[in-house]
Amino acid sequence: MLVELRLENYAVIDNVAVEFAPGLNLLTGETGAGKSILIDALTLLLGEKASSDVIRAGTERAVVSAVFECEGGAEDALKKALAANGIDESDDGALILRREIAAGGKGRVFVNNQPATVAVLRQLSPHLAAIHAQNESILSFDGPARLELLDAYAGSHIEPATSAFEAWKGIRARIDDLERGEQDRLRLVDLWIFQKREIEEAKLQAGEDERLEAEKRVLANAEKIYNAAMNAFDLLYEGNGSTSSSLRAAQKQVEELARYEPRFHEGLAALETARISVEDVGATVRDYAGGIHASPEHLAEVEDRLASLDRLRRKYGPALEDVIAFGAEVARKLSEVENKDEILRQLRAEMAKAAGEYLRAARTLSKKRHEAARKLEKLVEAETNDLAMKSTFRIELTSSEEEGNWSVSGIDQVVYMIAANPGEPLRRLEHVASGGELSRVMLALKASVETGADPALGRKRQGTDTANRALRKKREGWGIQHRDWGDGGNQKTMVFDEIDTGIGGRAAEAVGRKLKTLARANQVLCVTHLPQIATFADHHYVIEKKEAGGRTRTSVRAVTGEERTEEVARMLSGAKLTDASRKHAEQMIKANG
Repeated sequence: MLVELRLENYAVIDNVAVEFAPGLNLLTGETGAGKSILIDALTLLLGEKASSDVIRAGTERAVVSAVFECEGGAEDALKKALAANGIDESDDGALILRREIAAGGKGRVFVNNQPATVAVLRQLSPHLAAIHAQNESILSFDGPARLELLDAYAGSHIEPATSAFEAWKGIRARIDDLERGEQDRLRLVDLWIFQKREIEEAKLQAGEDERLEAEKRVLANAEKIYNAAMNAFDLLYEGNGSTSSSLRAAQKQVEELARYEPRFHEGLAALETARISVEDVGATVRDYAGGIHASPEHLAEVEDRLASLDRLRRKYGPALEDVIAFGAEVARKLSEVENKDEILRQLRAEMAKAAGEYLRAARTLSKKRHEAARKLEKLVEAETNDLAMKSTFRIELTSSEEEGNWSVSGIDQVVYMIAANPGEPLRRLEHVASGGELSRVMLALKASVETGADPALGRKRQGTDTANRALRKKREGWGIQHRDWGDGGNQKTMVFDEIDTGIGGRAAEAVGRKLKTLARANQVLCVTHLPQIATFADHHYVIEKKEAGGRTRTSVRAVTGEERTEEVARMLSGAKLTDASRKHAEQMIKANG
């Protein structure tokens, strides 16, 4: 759930912080005030591509940050994603995202105040919020997106089919390698033989390069190392006034003291231990010095060997272990070529087995999709009827077990069909002409998937007194007080950016009522220009654009009471407010609140 969104030097906004709450959060304002700026900024925190055009004129960078509260299944998924990317959780359990867009085109990403990447934001975004707009819903409504929507409702697990497909595809690729054209095969065999011979003749050993580098350092500095070792030995053990001699002399004196004062026995034992340690170190450096032999010839051999290893690393892998692995892979390929017929027979048997496993997984997935499609049809049809549409909605799911139709997502193709009015033929959803009809159908479809998805179907939010107290404490720590955050639970943030385009009157009121219903179990943010929808808000925010000091600035403020009535009246009658519009606005808010 989105707790706070903050923008600095973003578009026409210099500095704005907005605190959101559970339920239906509606954003309104005059045309051109920048109602969608907040939503656009939020998409950046969910991993969308950034442009330096969003940086406020006269500044060097724009900053967008947000605080999310994460609970239930989403919290577990986020913890796994954070751990996988080496990012620590925050002390209070909140998820803090920040993204900076610099004028030079470069930017930075931080998650819980730790450096991250846009790729990490994309991994986190499915567990944080879903943004829906009329245009994005249709522009991205391709085959995979349609299938993904159905899987989201069905709670499908496509991983078995995906892994089985990849296994089958890998075996098929190996067969294709063996069956490629004779000329290509002969050229590859010659190359593999050369590579195998070159690596085998090198007689590589894992870690050899690191050992030789250490030996090279010793050989290149043999005289310095020998002198240092022998000087240390003299100072510790051999020379006049060595540490060992000094400690022995001190021992004799302390022994004399201990004869008269027993408390010096402990100090005498400590001196004995120190002397033994010093003599051990002295013996070690002496033995080490004895093993050092300055040999320009051996140094040259080591350098030549390192040069050979470096050449092989540049050709076959960044590390010596990669070179060894490459050689083993080439040897395997040559073995397959030499035993081509036998290997092909084995691979075809493996591929047939892999194909069977894939089809079993794909059929299971397809069966679940077909069952879910029938349920989703009825649910979406009922939702559209609630939105003042007498529509017929169908999901056409076709399955083909032909190899050409296999994919990581199974054997199915899905198309959403709708007849927006009685007597009309079914047409593909993305071909619906009316913007108002399209907005309502997409809202119905998204609402059906989000609220009816298994396993959360019909599940009510739950919370204990202990959990609620901890939750309130966290929010107070974030500086957010005096807000009704409900009982916590497994809310999800859903964002609708002008999903009401092209509708009005009774249809607008139906959309508002649907958003209100959706907000009972989810946090909903919606940008709207319709007063009928604005009156359903649990929390109403007004976006205003003003000129001050020769600069245009956009501000966001929450409105309640009379201020909210004034805003709805403005939406009803325009810039000139009348007593009639105020009274009408007051009645609408009272009826729909």
